[in-house]
Amino acid sequence: MDEREVILKVENLSKQYRLGLVGTGTLSHDFNRWWHRIRGKEDPYLKIGETNDRSIKGESEYVWALRDINFEVRRGEVLGIIGKNGAGKSTLLKILSRVTSPTTGSIKTKGRIASLLEVGTGFHGEMTGRENIYLNGAILGMTKKEITAKIDEIIEFSGCERYIDTPVKRYSSGMTVRLAFAVAAFLEPDILIVDEVLAVGDAEFQKKAIGKMQDISSGEGRTVLFVSHNLESVRNICTKALLLSNGSIIHNGSVLDVIDQYLNLTSTLNHYKSWSNQNYNPIVQINFIQAHNDKSENSVRFRLDEKIGITIGYNVLVQGYKIQSALNFYNSADVNLFDSHESANDSISQVKNVGEYRSTVWIYKNIFNEGIIKVGVALLTQDPFKVYFHDKNALYLSLYEDFEISTTRGEFKGKLPGLIRPKLKWETKKYYV
Repeated sequence: MDEREVILKVENLSKQYRLGLVGTGTLSHDFNRWWHRIRGKEDPYLKIGETNDRSIKGESEYVWALRDINFEVRRGEVLGIIGKNGAGKSTLLKILSRVTSPTTGSIKTKGRIASLLEVGTGFHGEMTGRENIYLNGAILGMTKKEITAKIDEIIEFSGCERYIDTPVKRYSSGMTVRLAFAVAAFLEPDILIVDEVLAVGDAEFQKKAIGKMQDISSGEGRTVLFVSHNLESVRNICTKALLLSNGSIIHNGSVLDVIDQYLNLTSTLNHYKSWSNQNYNPIVQINFIQAHNDKSENSVRFRLDEKIGITIGYNVLVQGYKIQSALNFYNSADVNLFDSHESANDSISQVKNVGEYRSTVWIYKNIFNEGIIKVGVALLTQDPFKVYFHDKNALYLSLYEDFEISTTRGEFKGKLPGLIRPKLKWETKKYYV
């Protein structure tokens, strides 16, 4: 049982919007709401409205951006919030940051909240970077003396020292987010809320920011709510996670379990992707790609010590072509780890007759490191070389280590860096002079 104090509790939180209008409703709707409220009756518009699914045309002019959200966060936890675009992540953070109010439900918090929701949040363009630091500190309830004690650290971390006395309106988006994050992180909020805005920064700053968030939670005992589409970052820094879909929480728990649910939920990020209804060219038609273990069980999640099979199904439509399959493997930073081509095996790389084919490749165990691996698929010919089909985002796989079964670490318990993590053979002998 986690005995740490609950610092944020969200109960039955919902947010309703009316489509096509600036406000939440017309004057008549507002009056109708007021009339029901003074008579002690329920808001009549809470009974209507549709799920916020952007992909379909609805019948109602009301939509629920969030519906019946319940969760709690303890002091020192880092909560990752993931989901597809339009799932309700930003709406949730805006409500928690008090940028907008909920339609129903309650939020109970303890302490100060600092938010970084979009580039320039809380900054006044006409004021200098230094002045904005004091402004944001004052908004958080800090005294001038407290802000002054932190200002050198803020400026140094942001890397904007040369421009700190220049109006923020002249900053680039990268400089603005650097300073905004430094202000939010160093002015000691009890809860730090960070949206996808960190993606604006360069790789060096993203690394610094992630390190700072880890320090805030583990070293300083403060709480972080982190929204990102970078699943690797979520996996590395979050202690728990929740998954939003169409305004509802569909999974809340361990980071790995939530990421697996997300990969299964998203049609283009699962263990099976189909193109059966699309004929991309007159030579060869891709049907599907799927990932599975050596027992032919489809999966999206694999242990590091498991063999992974990837099968590509396709139809050859014209006689006389030496159609070959190929796979590309990328990490979460889109770095190409390696490729594999069917042409490496001459026995199956001959001219193919018209018909349906399935090509399977096996990836040896203990090759990948822990994390998210993206798999691309291609169909091509050699002599002459021509690519007939290529999807760089065909599959996403989640690799993890199960310490109760086996480990490639041996007795080493720290986090192993690196893009891959092969289990190599070591020999040690006593050396005699």
